[in-house]
Amino acid sequence: MLFRSILFNILFLISTAIQLVFWLPVYFFLKREDGWKVVKLWAWINLWMQHLMIGTRYDFRGVENIPTQGGFILASKHQSSWETYTMVPFLSDPSYILKRELMFVPIFGWFAMKMKVISVNRGKKSEALRDMTRVAKEQYESGRQIVIYPEGTRKLVTDKPAYKYGITHMYDNANARVLPAALNSGLFWPRRGLMLYKGTCVLEFLPVIEPGMEPDAFSQKLETLIEEKTKELVDEALQDPEFTGQELLKV
Repeated sequence: MLFRSILFNILFLISTAIQLVFWLPVYFFLKREDGWKVVKLWAWINLWMQHLMIGTRYDFRGVENIPTQGGFILASKHQSSWETYTMVPFLSDPSYILKRELMFVPIFGWFAMKMKVISVNRGKKSEALRDMTRVAKEQYESGRQIVIYPEGTRKLVTDKPAYKYGITHMYDNANARVLPAALNSGLFWPRRGLMLYKGTCVLEFLPVIEPGMEPDAFSQKLETLIEEKTKELVDEALQDPEFTGQELLKV
């Protein structure tokens, strides 16, 4: 399994690089909405490759909770690289919140600018929060789906939750509806090490939180919904006889 995991990581990087270069000549002529179709193709290729090489299965639940019209904020648990692309196929015109440094990566940064994602300068905390909220509100009101990871970075399955204020500020300022998402991807493609594992990786979209709640009440509700469901999905995966990553819980 170690050999297959290393091979997958190599092919994942190669596949990403090839598609970035392959689509470069035509990408700038595509409309933003058509550009996301390219990203969706890349996402499905990665899912297929992980299933073929590692044996990981996928279950996408709660798709009926995804609003079909208008903008919303998608607030997701973040355990792996996996969810950075697996949500794209379910969204029509998403906008990711990325750290500013990524915008300067050759080719990738050009594509990110083309897709009009939201870049954040983490070195200027208060200013970054203000700018992020302003742009997110504009995009939300234009009907886009804003993808944010409330904890700000990937977490190990064994880590305690550490939700930041950014999502609450966005919810309150934009008077936005929020779609929470829970997952167990950290059991199958953890952020540390090269190993990937077999089992059923689940992404579940939870019922929308409507606008109008008091900030503190919203913050508590969001964290409770995501963390309780994530624990359920992790516990469910651990009962699967095909799951091969039990050592992760010893971290």
